[in-house]
Amino acid sequence: MIELEGVPELIDPVMICAFEGWNDAGDAASSAVAHLDREWKGEVFGALDAEDYYDFQVNRPTVWLDGGVRKVTWPTTRLSVVRTGGDGKGASRDLVLVRGIEPSMRWRSFCNEILGFAHELGVELVVVLGSLLGDTPHTRPVPVSGVTSDPDLARTMDLEESRYEGPTGIVGILQEACTHAGVPAVSLWAAVPHYVSQPPNPKATLALLNRLEDLIDLRIPLGELPEDARAWQLGVDQLAAEDSEVAEYVQSLEEARDTADLPEASGEAIAREFERYLRRRDPQPGPGQPGGHAAEPGLTDGRDGSYLRDTASGRTRPQRSPKEEGAAPEEETEGPEDEG
Repeated sequence: MIELEGVPELIDPVMICAFEGWNDAGDAASSAVAHLDREWKGEVFGALDAEDYYDFQVNRPTVWLDGGVRKVTWPTTRLSVVRTGGDGKGASRDLVLVRGIEPSMRWRSFCNEILGFAHELGVELVVVLGSLLGDTPHTRPVPVSGVTSDPDLARTMDLEESRYEGPTGIVGILQEACTHAGVPAVSLWAAVPHYVSQPPNPKATLALLNRLEDLIDLRIPLGELPEDARAWQLGVDQLAAEDSEVAEYVQSLEEARDTADLPEASGEAIAREFERYLRRRDPQPGPGQPGGHAAEPGLTDGRDGSYLRDTASGRTRPQRSPKEEGAAPEEETEGPEDEG
């Protein structure tokens, strides 16, 4: 049993997870959780024992000086709580942020520890963020896929039901563990252009946050992220323009993407984008929501989703039968990031 002293009772908590490494192309997913922690001033309340899960020859500890005293920071996974303060319209929910490095060993025990925290805190939904390399141009909106192993959840929240088969990372394993434990779980995946995969990628981070905002129905303060995303795209534009072969390749990706996206230019898709635009124009950001900068039009693609929960017991933990592994979709992936 995990004892959590000093952590107040949370309001409709959602657990948001991201892990550096295999499932974090361009550091987009881990940067998204770091952004939430920074904007809402998260308070760390727990950390997993590094000795249990990490190979220190793979993820080495770092030494640093604190007032002349040498200290060691060990690679680990930390948990923090953020009180969002609601959106100014009566809706309010808190977040449990899980941010760390993909473990080197004992993945089942690792997932069980995280689920133990989720149970003790009354978490109602687990959202795991990931990013992968894909054949997508940097000049177009970042594709973000929402995936779940639960067919009921897929129908309720307008998500894709996972059909992936193949090698997996901690994102897929954690989603499967949630499914077996009866905890509703969703994975959000952003596709990062494989020809510009080095971190950071603020455009992909912004896309994940916008998709998360739609999913959990909570307005997320974006700070300077939209401006960083625009600057990133302009920088890549300049680099591509200096190489004719790269420019031609990007153009071919644009043509393929535009052709594939033609069926998506529906009234429903346009309505979703317009709703987000209106929401961002709201001059009253609400308590705990400083800034409220407008997201750049066309940078993201998101879907509205609502989470239906049984409030009779005060927390939602429906029993689910085990489904297939929660994973990223097979399309638009290559290399080691081709899983979910």
